[in-house]
Amino acid sequence: MAEVHATAHARAALVGNPSDGYHGATLATVLRDFSAEATARDAPKDDLPDIELVEATVRRFRRFAILRGHTDTDRPVAITVSSTIPERVGLAGSSAIVVAVLRALSGLFEVPIPRQELPSLALAVEVEELGIMAGLQDRVAQVYDTLVLMDFARGEQRPVGQGAYEPLDPALLPPLYVAWRPDAAEPSQIVHQDLRARFDRGELRVHIAMAELRELALAARAALLEGDLERFGGLIDRTANIRSGVLDLKPEHWRMVELARGCGATANYTGSGGAIVGTHTGPEMMAAIRSALEGDGCRVIEPVVTPPASG
Repeated sequence: MAEVHATAHARAALVGNPSDGYHGATLATVLRDFSAEATARDAPKDDLPDIELVEATVRRFRRFAILRGHTDTDRPVAITVSSTIPERVGLAGSSAIVVAVLRALSGLFEVPIPRQELPSLALAVEVEELGIMAGLQDRVAQVYDTLVLMDFARGEQRPVGQGAYEPLDPALLPPLYVAWRPDAAEPSQIVHQDLRARFDRGELRVHIAMAELRELALAARAALLEGDLERFGGLIDRTANIRSGVLDLKPEHWRMVELARGCGATANYTGSGGAIVGTHTGPEMMAAIRSALEGDGCRVIEPVVTPPASG
């Protein structure tokens, strides 16, 4: 029987989040330390894990395929999934599962999904099939599998539901750390539902914040290309500060930011909450970050953001 295996990595937003769902722009990277994996194979009958997310992904893929003239995607399929991404701490574990399953199905049924369209298809699984509030950022980073500047400003000449995506060399990034608090998880829809309602109501403070966050992401791209890492770090901090002005943040999440900054590091939320990312200046500061955050119950890594060398 035919079998296809696929992977998608964890994601950390760096600058501009969470403006991706609000006509803003963000800079985000994948973290190769963690991944979701999916295998799709032919089977006598559909054999899917008892995971609503996977069922919705298969359903959406089949609809996508039929609309593009592929008529054999109703044949039975077996799916298995696994993930090492810490759950519900803002590292994009759910979207990684969706992207991995879509990639596996695309390969098994030989239904090409253009790279520019795959993030929107993955987002539709959660938003349209399951009613979960989310933005494109996670899926874009995972589909392009690298550091990406993504701009979702209105008025651009691009298909509806897509942004302008610019992959960047992750080697441009300064040394990073990522920390998360396993005991303070928070589903992303809790954050996004309230923010979406306020944005849709036209709350001026939220609209101003999203516009500012877009400018920060564009400035972060420029800082990296110019090699101005000090300015880049300041933009990471500024993103988190703007977030704190428009969202009711959990004290235990914001404490991670304060502890890291107390060591001289920069800090921003990687996503909806529960994990942070920032820059450091080297081993001495990294040791201080580990001591402070691990002493407060967090887990800390220096993430791998560049792909392994070929050959």
